[in-house]
Amino acid sequence: MSDKWRLLDTGVLTGAENMALDDVILECRSQGKTPNTLRFLQFDPATVLVGYHQSVKQEVRLEYCERNGVDVNRRITGGGTILFTPTCLGWEIYADKSAEGIKELRRDLDRLARRICNGTVEGLRRLGVTAEFRPKNDIEVNGRKISGTGGTEREDSFMYQGTLLVDFDVDLMLKTLRIPVEKLKDKEIESVKERITCLKWELGYVPPLEEIKQAIADGFAEVLGVEFESGELYPCERYLFREQLPYFQSQEWVNLVQPPENHQGQVSTVRKTPGGLIRVSIALNVPGNFIVSSFITGDFQIFPQRAIMDLEAKLKNLPADEESIARAVHEFFDETGARIFGVEPDDLIQLILEAVKKQAFSVLGISLEEANHLMTVNFMPDEVLEQHFDYVLLPYCAKLVDCDYRWVEGCDHCGGCSISSVYELAQNLGLPVRTIQNFEHLIETIHEFKEKGARGYIGSCCEGFYNKHHDDFMDTDVPALLVDVDDSTCYELGEEKEAYIGEFEGQTTLKEELMIRIINELYRRGRVGGKKLE
Repeated sequence: MSDKWRLLDTGVLTGAENMALDDVILECRSQGKTPNTLRFLQFDPATVLVGYHQSVKQEVRLEYCERNGVDVNRRITGGGTILFTPTCLGWEIYADKSAEGIKELRRDLDRLARRICNGTVEGLRRLGVTAEFRPKNDIEVNGRKISGTGGTEREDSFMYQGTLLVDFDVDLMLKTLRIPVEKLKDKEIESVKERITCLKWELGYVPPLEEIKQAIADGFAEVLGVEFESGELYPCERYLFREQLPYFQSQEWVNLVQPPENHQGQVSTVRKTPGGLIRVSIALNVPGNFIVSSFITGDFQIFPQRAIMDLEAKLKNLPADEESIARAVHEFFDETGARIFGVEPDDLIQLILEAVKKQAFSVLGISLEEANHLMTVNFMPDEVLEQHFDYVLLPYCAKLVDCDYRWVEGCDHCGGCSISSVYELAQNLGLPVRTIQNFEHLIETIHEFKEKGARGYIGSCCEGFYNKHHDDFMDTDVPALLVDVDDSTCYELGEEKEAYIGEFEGQTTLKEELMIRIINELYRRGRVGGKKLE
């Protein structure tokens, strides 16, 4: 005889109401007051939901959301930012870890995620859509995402949830979310629109909502070996919901994760990993060389939910040296048993160290705030005076759009754009300059440098480009010191495809004064030029 679970349909609610119910149902389930449950949920108005560990300011285009009536809220689960429109259907599993069909997987997060997601996969099959689970947490149809998933746990219970795209407004998603470009590369796609699908696009029509819910429920019943009975919220859930809702409606909850307001003494770095994007910001006491506080965010999945805050607490007041940081991070994961999908402790250690070591740029007369605009390739920041730079690489997008040199090599030093002064300085110092036209040109140029014996180069690109192509930069084996650019870049404007092939028509600006200072200081120290190159 199969176990009986509650089938709960809470209908259309606001983002705050749905997030409050997420917390309330999980809390009551963890206390053993409510049964294992499959919940269906919908949102109105459209709502942007950041992951529990993410910063709204970093992930959401707030001005657009405010102007267009799009709500913003925060999930109790990790993962990336999503847009929930009224035409999306959410599904959630709340269960005890000892439940039949689950208990044998309770210590294997990957297999547990697959088992639960296969409930939706089976439901989609009943609707005529052939889908499959793709690690770490997507459900896809012919390589295109139709449902993103994630979960969290509390005591001996867990919640696992997913967003089923029934009909979807991709343009609204692109306007409301700051899409992490790292995800685009990981899944080898050319654009967000080519990466997403929905029931309407797959079937050519939108099935009745009740038919969709029934198919998904039947899919979960088959995969989990359970029987569903329609039910309502329990009195304990209703009571706790009334108490908790004001908090989930508050800015305190929505902006729970906030970067430190005072950037003085703060260093940061960001990197994609197999488990997602991770941003690390460290507030440093430079004279004492210790970590005042840390701030770790991103679209990763971590269990248990509060582990990141616990790790941040362990790093507080820690000596900012490699041995202390490595020991503290390894001890934390060993002692707590915390796990992050696709991220190893050494990945975090490397990111923390890279951020902390940015204080070493002070030898170039660079402040900590300015150091956050610098990115290193094939060396760590504290090794900057051990490097030698033989070229300067500049992006064509910083030249004037109507400049005769926009699409070709060269510069006439007219002073009309930020490239002019940097170009002139480098040439006066005998430092060859190249203007990079597209991605292939960049890689070809770096390999050319390597063949000529170049020891490194100074360049400029946006953080988005650096993060997306970090592995490509590293694979060249040529050291580089890169300076971020100002103004809207192709990645912020959604035109990275045009930039990739050298057809971006926007205008960016070099951090002119910073680049000139760095080049001059490295030249003064004998770390620039001085080697005959063909």
